[in-house]
Amino acid sequence: MNALLIMGYTNFELGIFKASDPKITVIKKAFRKRLESYLAEGLKWVIFTGALGFEYWALEETKTMQKDFDFEIATLFDFETHGKNWNEANQQKLEIFKSVNFVKAAYETYENPSQFRQYHAFLIENTQGALLFYDDENETKLHFLIDKMKQTPDYRLDFITFENLQETYEEMNE
Repeated sequence: MNALLIMGYTNFELGIFKASDPKITVIKKAFRKRLESYLAEGLKWVIFTGALGFEYWALEETKTMQKDFDFEIATLFDFETHGKNWNEANQQKLEIFKSVNFVKAAYETYENPSQFRQYHAFLIENTQGALLFYDDENETKLHFLIDKMKQTPDYRLDFITFENLQETYEEMNE
């Protein structure tokens, strides 16, 4: 696999509002384990979209892993204005999304809803799979993109679920 898209729940959807929340450590550990297997298979690019929550925590973990593995990181924003209204703390996180090997925005600004469909199509066309922190029983707007991914032949989907996090937590506490 050449390029893997990373997406999942936002911190608001998970009810995680502090960087010190111990759930983040479990999420990062579960993510790292999955990403290591992709890197062992020769993954070249890890792709983010700039969302807070799972994507941001995964980005932090990915950047630390880049010291030990040979791969590149990209952020493909939907709009150049992505995050412009975020508070100061989140602006700092946005800068970390911008401090990767490749950064690009699909559009300058929002003009109409079809831009999201085209952006999602672009993400799918330019990646061979996705690692998603998502569970169908806790649906969010991300399900629209996931449905498109499921309809794409030979597109590899890998899910981190709440059950996986529970297993990771138990392993960490053995």
